[in-house]
Amino acid sequence: MAVTTLDPKTALIVIDLQKGIVALSTVHPIAEVVKRTRLLLDTFRGRGLPVVLVNVAGQAPGRTERQRRPEPFPDGWTDLIPELNQQPGDIVVTKRTWGAFPGTNLEEQLKTRGVTQVVLVGVATGTGVEATARQAYEQGFNVTLAIDAMTDLRPEAHDYSITHVFPRLGETGTTQEIINLLERNA
Repeated sequence: MAVTTLDPKTALIVIDLQKGIVALSTVHPIAEVVKRTRLLLDTFRGRGLPVVLVNVAGQAPGRTERQRRPEPFPDGWTDLIPELNQQPGDIVVTKRTWGAFPGTNLEEQLKTRGVTQVVLVGVATGTGVEATARQAYEQGFNVTLAIDAMTDLRPEAHDYSITHVFPRLGETGTTQEIINLLERNA
């Protein structure tokens, strides 16, 4: 299903576009993801809509079968990339799990601003973006996913999330389709 509508109070949530992560090898060129994200950032900011910039600076404490990145992370690893053009009015959230809601005040920040819908972009499709989308859906937000402004380290994770998970959590669309809806709502 393509994106059909955006609520008047929709926020853009940018997941993990930070120096340490964008340096990794991704399925789709990160420069294209950043370029499309920047188009959305400029459009949301230009309309006075909330922008949330999320970085990850930790990991859940549980035991896993896969080896995890050692902490602390190298200097600069968690820094948001300059292309996001962080603004004083942006909401900045540092998460320590895959999703941006647990252990942060993101839900409160959004609800205080009257936000009823979120648009998600970023890295990685099958972890940070998907986890945040699931949590937003569970918190009662309408969810839209800009599928051409996200990527993953693994093609199968990216494809599975877009094909099987996202249609169950909200609506999907391209950056341009979302911008068109924002312009139509102006």
